[in-house]
Amino acid sequence: MSDMDLTDLRGTEFVGADLAGARFTTVNLDGATFRACGLGHVVMRGVEILDATIDGEIQGLVINGVDVTPLVEAELDRRHPDRPKFRPTTPEGFRQAWDLNEQLWESTVTRAGRLPVELLHESVDGEWSFIQTLRHLAFATESWVGRAVLGDPHPWHPLSLPWDQMRPRPGVPNDRDARPSLEEALALRHEAMALMRGVVDHLTEAQLDNRTEPLVGPGWPDEGDTFLVRECLLVVLNEEWCHRMYAERDLAVLETRN
Repeated sequence: MSDMDLTDLRGTEFVGADLAGARFTTVNLDGATFRACGLGHVVMRGVEILDATIDGEIQGLVINGVDVTPLVEAELDRRHPDRPKFRPTTPEGFRQAWDLNEQLWESTVTRAGRLPVELLHESVDGEWSFIQTLRHLAFATESWVGRAVLGDPHPWHPLSLPWDQMRPRPGVPNDRDARPSLEEALALRHEAMALMRGVVDHLTEAQLDNRTEPLVGPGWPDEGDTFLVRECLLVVLNEEWCHRMYAERDLAVLETRN
């Protein structure tokens, strides 16, 4: 690659670009960063990958003829024995998962509370701050439990935070730059968590396989969508697990700055 005569596009930034179907041939991507990118059905041939890091939702990743996704999932479960509990199949399993989630997050919040509040507003490597993470988890629970399961067309608190790439939707808050106190963020978080607690505490086998009513009005999930109740609850559990892992990772960095 170093011997090739390449067009110099180093440092070029593509934001909001649609490159579907693009072809990259003899292209140097050393040091490139891909954030919030869709890579469905991507084919790479003759590539050289050295010291690369991939973090995201990965399904069907075939490397040199081997689907490595099951291997990665098994290794993550081995490293984190609590992780499989966040994929329950029964009402009692959902209750146990939520009990465990509350315990794990209590420990994480206690850890965060030892830091100055300024650091809890600080981003690590461009990721959400700790307080933004709390706000996003409130949004996720309001959306998938409050809106989808309980049928509230507008369940969001003004401080709730959608994912960064979500296009503006009527009635859905999206103030990324708000700086509530830790106490305010936790109050919002606990209110949303109570929605999930109220559902799982009285959950039955029949309810798990009930289909939600078509959603009403603009928001997220989309108007008219319908889901199995178990699908909605699993989305919340996945969000809870993943974002706590991200939070723990970033708190370790913030502790070195304290």
